Amino acid sequence: MPRDSLTSASALAMAAPDGTLTSWSTGAEQLLGYSAGEAVGRLAAALLVSPLPDAARERWDRQEDWTGRVVLRHRDGSAVECRLRARPLPTGDGRASWLLEGVPVVEEVDRAMDPLLCWSFYQSPFALAIYDTEGRLLRANKPMTKQLAASEQDLRGLRITEHMSDPGFRAPERAVDRVLRTGESEHIENYVKVPGEPQAHPWIIHFTPLKDSFGLVHGVQLAALDFSEQFAARERLALLDDASRRIGSSLDVARTAQELADVAVPALADFVSVDLLDAVLHGEEPPAVPLQGPLLLRRAAVRPDVNAVVTVGAWSHYPEFSPVARCLTTGRGTVHQIGEPEITRWLAHDPDRTAWVSQHGAQSLMTVPLRGRGTNLGVVLFVRLDPSAGPYEQDDLQIAEELVARAAVCLDNARRYTREHTTTLALQHSLLPQGIPEQSAVDVASRYLPADSKVGVGGDWFDVIPLSGARVALVVGDVVGHGIHASAAMGRLRTAVRALADVDLAPDELLAHLDDLVVRLGSGPESEAEAPFGELGATCLYAVYDPISRKCSLASAGHLWPALVTPDGKVEILELPTGPPLGLGGLPFESVERELPEGSLLSLYTDGLVLAHHRDVDAGLHALRTALADTAPSLETTCDHVLDALLAERPADDVALLIARTRALDSGHIAVWDLPADPAFVAEARSRTTVQLHAWGLDDLAYVTELVVSELVTNAIRYAAPPIQLRLIKERTLICEVSDASSTAPHLRRARIFDEGGRGLMLVAQLTERWGMRHTGTGKTIWAEQPLPV
Repeated sequence: MPRDSLTSASALAMAAPDGTLTSWSTGAEQLLGYSAGEAVGRLAAALLVSPLPDAARERWDRQEDWTGRVVLRHRDGSAVECRLRARPLPTGDGRASWLLEGVPVVEEVDRAMDPLLCWSFYQSPFALAIYDTEGRLLRANKPMTKQLAASEQDLRGLRITEHMSDPGFRAPERAVDRVLRTGESEHIENYVKVPGEPQAHPWIIHFTPLKDSFGLVHGVQLAALDFSEQFAARERLALLDDASRRIGSSLDVARTAQELADVAVPALADFVSVDLLDAVLHGEEPPAVPLQGPLLLRRAAVRPDVNAVVTVGAWSHYPEFSPVARCLTTGRGTVHQIGEPEITRWLAHDPDRTAWVSQHGAQSLMTVPLRGRGTNLGVVLFVRLDPSAGPYEQDDLQIAEELVARAAVCLDNARRYTREHTTTLALQHSLLPQGIPEQSAVDVASRYLPADSKVGVGGDWFDVIPLSGARVALVVGDVVGHGIHASAAMGRLRTAVRALADVDLAPDELLAHLDDLVVRLGSGPESEAEAPFGELGATCLYAVYDPISRKCSLASAGHLWPALVTPDGKVEILELPTGPPLGLGGLPFESVERELPEGSLLSLYTDGLVLAHHRDVDAGLHALRTALADTAPSLETTCDHVLDALLAERPADDVALLIARTRALDSGHIAVWDLPADPAFVAEARSRTTVQLHAWGLDDLAYVTELVVSELVTNAIRYAAPPIQLRLIKERTLICEVSDASSTAPHLRRARIFDEGGRGLMLVAQLTERWGMRHTGTGKTIWAEQPLPV
């Protein structure tokens, strides 16, 4: 059979471990002309025209498959080029016989010369190439040679990296080798710049093994597809997904702006700056953008900080004709190439930016307005520095606008939060005591720390309220929650407590009235417009200290117990019968009275001081006791020491702390007389008063005080019940008190012209600075105060 008409019949042979042929097929006889009798027993190597390549010998020694091109000697002495595959057949003794399969190259050439196959390859619109078993190029069609910027003749016989040294081409070369070895198809994605293109592109590259009818791999076909559009769409979705996860992690305007810059670099730009209207950073409503004149913005974020012309926090000036100013005025984003007349004009007025552009090799830029819910917030500038990335186009602007639009919503949320947070903080601070009122019962120091919370400040408060008889009320409370509702509720509760304190109620009675008030407020029509007290929840601790008796009466409405430090350094938590939180209604409150040595420290606080995510209330109270055990002479220093010991970081909840050091009025400042219920004894009461005022050096107050004593004692004798007591107290004011056993409250009335009485209390109110009445356990006390002479 002539060799030019060979078919694809199998040319098979078997060789022993020593290389002696042991089997010879009909196909082998047709290929080389030797009969089985002539071939069996000969060395297989004797049929080779030239020795096997080194790669084949190495694989042969390792007993591994090998496929390659060889030239064999025909029986008539001619050379036959064929593709040979050798497969080891282990014999079990560490050696291997070999199965040899040969396919004449002439068959491959004949098939490759099929016109349809040739046209299909060379006229395909896709970039195609064929590589031999050594990974060297055999064929390349026109789209492939155009991409590689070389002719097929120039490329033939070269491996991929021998023509293109860019490290990015190592991946496809390794893929060709794997396909030759495994016979399995592969595809990879690669982002490289081919010699025939001005910039890098994303490519999908398919590698297909080329097999004969026996399954032998004789080469690899490579098909490269430019999928820039699909890649851009995928990158766009990935960028927006990344933005949705990373932008808006906080309600801080500056941090949100920085998150926008961080997301955009390097995915969309090499340099990004975010400039905002100054009002936005303060949470205010931005003013209208000026249509004429330069634009003044505050730099809020930059990425990367490569010696930026404007640093974060500084002002950034843009002339009205600059792309940045025009972008914010028109509300439309723009794309520019460095060198355009508009950019040249802008840079001509800004030498610093001109130097920056020259130093960093800026290629193109985009300006995109930041607009949230119809409000102008600022401008984002995107700059591309890498020349290999190509200039910005309209597709890039669309991505940038969508990215900025998402960030603008987060920025506007942060701006609105900043405004509400500032308003709420100002409201709450206006509701807290602006200063400690003058009183002589205690020395006081206080601290208030708003929480570092995304949802705003809360409703903690404290107060110091001077009471009659030189006493003082100490109050601390907590409205659960944050924001304006909590602050407003706190303000109403604080006002209610001060109003009830003026009535001079006992602590348990005051909390009972306060509880009733909260119940009414929570169920009233105004509760529909705001969060009701019942939903917010509130606690309160109310204490009254009397420096004369040194007794302190305390009651709690669901609040934490106070801490007491006695002068000997002993620290304890005062256990109180804790009543229910305010607003539940119908449940009683109880007071506890405790005599305190002079110089004792009474600490009132809210739960933000002792509760934290890393400790429970018991651990917090233990830490508080430890901190108070090391008190300083200064109450201000003690407050700072307690906060430093218990708050390692910004608290998660508001903290209010009130520390009071008790004082005592000695007998030298007090005069007390028990009076009989006899009108004739009124003169004696006036006389004793005059003598006592002289002893105190207050003769200037004698006349008015005699009138006040006369009126109050007369009323007690005439309208009340014994026992009757007169008490004078000299502290920051002169206090005159008359107590009796009647609970009937006196009241002012206007006496008519011919009335003989009814002017007593009116006279007392006119002559003294203030007066009032308080109920006691046995009746009532009428009191009046006069300022001491300067």
